[in-house]
Amino acid sequence: MVLLRALEEGAVSPEDIAKRTGRPIYLVRSGLRELKSAGYVEEEGENRYRLTEKGADLLR
Repeated sequence: MVLLRALEEGAVSPEDIAKRTGRPIYLVRSGLRELKSAGYVEEEGENRYRLTEKGADLLR
């Protein structure tokens, strides 16, 4: 949920998420891969991620 919340405001890079959450970058990247596979986030451009509708629904 921490990673999803970090994406609530729009597309963000894994590095920015790591800074915001205090989590190591390797855990952020791993978590984003899992969330992408599950359909909760998608890549936007190069090295940026954003919530999908499914991800936004999960936070409501």
